[in-house]
Amino acid sequence: MMFHQDMQDGDRIEALIIEALREILAHEDPQRFLRWALVRMPDVLSLSEPGLTAEETRRVATLLAAAIWNATPLPGQDFRQRPLLSSPDDPCPCGAGAPFDACCGRSDELPDLSSDVVWELLLAELPERDIQRALRLAAIPRQLLPKVAEHWLDLDRPGRAVALLEPLFDPDQPGDGRRELALEVLCDAYDRLDHWKKKKAFLQRMAGCDERGLRGAAWRRISAGHLDGGEFAAAHEAFVQALRQSPDDPALAFLEIALLAAEHRDDEARRRAELWRRRLGRQGLEDADILGFLAEASANPQEALMASQAQNLDPAILALYEWTQRLADRPVPPYRVIPQPARRHDDAPNQLSLFDANEASSSGHPGGQPGPGSRLGAGRTLSRLETQWHGVFPAVKPYSMQLTLFDDGDLWASDGDWLAFLFRHPETADSLDILDDLATAIFSHPESALPWVARALLPPLLARARAILAQAVPHESPHSIPWACEQNRPALRLLFRHYLHQVEAGNTTAAADALEDLLRLNPRDNHGVRADLMNHYLRDRQDDKALALARRFPGDRLADLLYGEVLALYRLGESERAARALSQAMGQLPRIPAYLTRQRIKAPKRSRWPTSPSGEDQAWSYREAMRDVWAAEPGMMAWLRRMSA
Repeated sequence: MMFHQDMQDGDRIEALIIEALREILAHEDPQRFLRWALVRMPDVLSLSEPGLTAEETRRVATLLAAAIWNATPLPGQDFRQRPLLSSPDDPCPCGAGAPFDACCGRSDELPDLSSDVVWELLLAELPERDIQRALRLAAIPRQLLPKVAEHWLDLDRPGRAVALLEPLFDPDQPGDGRRELALEVLCDAYDRLDHWKKKKAFLQRMAGCDERGLRGAAWRRISAGHLDGGEFAAAHEAFVQALRQSPDDPALAFLEIALLAAEHRDDEARRRAELWRRRLGRQGLEDADILGFLAEASANPQEALMASQAQNLDPAILALYEWTQRLADRPVPPYRVIPQPARRHDDAPNQLSLFDANEASSSGHPGGQPGPGSRLGAGRTLSRLETQWHGVFPAVKPYSMQLTLFDDGDLWASDGDWLAFLFRHPETADSLDILDDLATAIFSHPESALPWVARALLPPLLARARAILAQAVPHESPHSIPWACEQNRPALRLLFRHYLHQVEAGNTTAAADALEDLLRLNPRDNHGVRADLMNHYLRDRQDDKALALARRFPGDRLADLLYGEVLALYRLGESERAARALSQAMGQLPRIPAYLTRQRIKAPKRSRWPTSPSGEDQAWSYREAMRDVWAAEPGMMAWLRRMSA
């Protein structure tokens, strides 16, 4: 017979059992159910295909029907089972008239169907009132209570889930060794209720319990919590603890890839994904989801994480992700560079000037930067499209240098017209203005806190913006596009986002390139990136570049520029010039030498109000950023103590 071969089709058998349960629940009549089974089961199982005789077909259907009926807890019997036969001598249910053990009972193929399996499927079919009654009767197997709690979470009833699951972890009650799922669901319920203190205490208790699997699940959840909070060192420590307790837990494979990808350690994530895939495969894991994820992660961890969480993400985020994947296919649009009349003071309204008026040269740029100030022009067609876009996009630009919206509550809660607009108009990908709005929108969504969300959506936008800028204002161009011109701000904001993205990814060379571009395009440096660029040059021992950068901003009041010039001159062997530069720097910021030379110094109390450039705050910040570089230079600290005494 082909019965066992058919039984291995798990999905088809599960669907048949669910259909049978619905028939049983509708009537709870064994004879009616058997008549249904003899007609329906041969069709569902395709029993006619192997060429079985009518008698064999009837036997297979009878055996499976009897197994399902016998394993089903009946609501009408207070969820107790009622066997189809009380004795093997009873007439066979197939209707042949012979005793069961002389008819279908002769077969040794009666399926062994667990009541727990049936209960798990039954929970999805029972109405709420019957679930409540089954709980009162203690009829539901203890290990399936997390399934009930999951059902209540789906109905947005986390309080019920907590009340149901907390007793499973009563320290006075013995565990049954199968509580990992209960821990996960209970933590989800705590999250829904914002009971973070209670969840933290619960996980700490479980991490020290006697049950190894439960300890592993607790440490894994602790690690995931640190990951969500951006506490990567703590996340790795907890991950190691989880791995020690549950080294074969497939969920740890996903967690490790997420941890590595969150820190932009993509190459390591690829290697670990492949190792996990091979290891779990050798162990016989048949979970297609985790194995598929690991296969994708071994090629592209960020995209694999995004795809693996698709069912849990906001559909709007997924729609925007789909749109960003099309950007690289469009040609780079032409932008015009339109010279603007020179102005003596070109800071934007509400923008604090970084220089005194007499510090700017006649060209209008500090340090005498060459090139006329210009604005980027998108062309009439694209300008009209941008006007239409701002009619549907429910947010204004961020204020001044900020990158986030003051009030973003309605942006993603809107009806999605702006997303539909993107798909109706593929040419929106040609607009720096629109790309800027989309980059801002990404970080206004709550799910952007998941590292792989922003890292999947943002790079295509930034790459597109970089390509447009590189064509419009290439390195050899004499033009600048100052921030004071409002039309230039989307491009400069996108370039600044690109810099931040490269810093986060640990790509220091690419980050420095972005800073140089920002200073080239916006020489007045409204974003203040010259400080970061100076520190990059000094860390990379590019002292000539550091000195040239300081010369571009004479009279600057930033510690990084003033004291960066001192360090560059000292390392270049220009000790006399370094001493003069130090004297000038101390005239502006006298407290910094003390903060650099002392091995230990207490952090200043932060003022409620903005501090002056010579305040303790700036001295502490510079110590935090650059003391290790100063201390690594032979003789530097001794020289600084002597010269500043």
